[in-house]
Amino acid sequence: MSSEQQYIELYEQARQLIFDHAPQAMNAVRDQAFADFKAQGFPSRRVERYKYTDIQQLFAPDYGVNLSRLDIPVDPYQAFRCDVPNLSTSLYFVVNDSFYRQAQPKSHLPEGVIVDSLSSHPDIVGRYYARLAHTGGDGITALNTMLAQDGLLVYVPRNQRVDRTIQVINILKATPQNALRVVPDLMVNRRVLIVVEEGAEVSLLFCDHAADDRRFLATQVIEAYVADNASLSLYCLEETHYKNTRVSNVYIQQQRDSRVRHDVITLHNGITRNKLDLDLCGPGASCSLGGCVIADKQQHVDNNTLVTHHAEHCTSHELYKYVLDDQAVGAFAGRVLVAHGAQHTESQMTNQNLTATRQARMYTQPMLEIYADDVKCAHGSTVGQLNDAALFYMQQRGISLQEARLLLQNAFVNEVIDRITLDPLRDRLRYLVEKRFRGELNKCEGCKLCK
Repeated sequence: MSSEQQYIELYEQARQLIFDHAPQAMNAVRDQAFADFKAQGFPSRRVERYKYTDIQQLFAPDYGVNLSRLDIPVDPYQAFRCDVPNLSTSLYFVVNDSFYRQAQPKSHLPEGVIVDSLSSHPDIVGRYYARLAHTGGDGITALNTMLAQDGLLVYVPRNQRVDRTIQVINILKATPQNALRVVPDLMVNRRVLIVVEEGAEVSLLFCDHAADDRRFLATQVIEAYVADNASLSLYCLEETHYKNTRVSNVYIQQQRDSRVRHDVITLHNGITRNKLDLDLCGPGASCSLGGCVIADKQQHVDNNTLVTHHAEHCTSHELYKYVLDDQAVGAFAGRVLVAHGAQHTESQMTNQNLTATRQARMYTQPMLEIYADDVKCAHGSTVGQLNDAALFYMQQRGISLQEARLLLQNAFVNEVIDRITLDPLRDRLRYLVEKRFRGELNKCEGCKLCK
């Protein structure tokens, strides 16, 4: 059986069950998503944007899917404790793909701001859902749209500013309540919808954790609408384990004079594939994209970005850095497309990488495609090893080789961390990165479920 066929048969057999446990706004586009998935299937490595990750192989195993929406017994407040006390956030939880209603932050959100399940707000979801994430153009997005039954809504009304960062803990858990046996492998299809209206501001921190020693396959689709003069900061931190496979597609649309910051940090994982499509649709819009990857053993991390400048006077900046050890594999493919008429565009894309062993592999492919003549665009990439002269210099001054390597690796990735504007998060990431390099971050930091 092909990788696609098992999901086609699953949908045909369980269609009514899926519909019964999902809101109308999600069901309205479900059959079209199924038709698109059936027509195109999973992208092969012959597809340019997927050539560094074998998607068909990732989806070949037979994963369980919780289509009946069985309750998952988790007490998130007991399970997760952030070990950096100054990270003051409004804390919410998503268990697998469902918003966890039993745990709500004590702090109150500003008037009109919504952080809730997609199923609770049909008017907003009906206006925005699946408008950016087109199922006809990507098999992963089509699969997620046809199987996702719930998700997270973040809505910030016009001119409203959310001063406190909204932190969402995504917990992967494989054991349903009252189950006769533990589910060996679980597939989760998570959906996120973010709407930031005109003049509004919000910062979001998504943290991915795995609470069971099981194989997980998590698909995620995030749609973010950022209106005129609005601001969105979106930070995504992955601390799962080597049995976890994560395939995430992020779609962001920006309007006039809007500002977006998006950073993705991978500290622990198995196989990770992140795709970002960002459209600068209004004049004066700007975005800053960052990525930090630390991988070893047989871990695999693939980041793929497409930034399209549709309007004039827009700016985009990208900085992605990888440190790869053992037999780890990293990939970065970034493309900046400057459309006709997008004059006065400024764009800078940089990818820098360190490979600590001969067995580690890094694939890098920065690209520019420009159809305007008054622009300032540049891109570059490097792959190398730690500077032998710097290591020797530090050892001559009494620093051990291991500590010298640690200091240089920290300095290398801190260029990405230092760009983060949220001070408590920046401090926490420095702490976690150092622990990761020291080999002390062996499971979800702050998570008590795995003990």
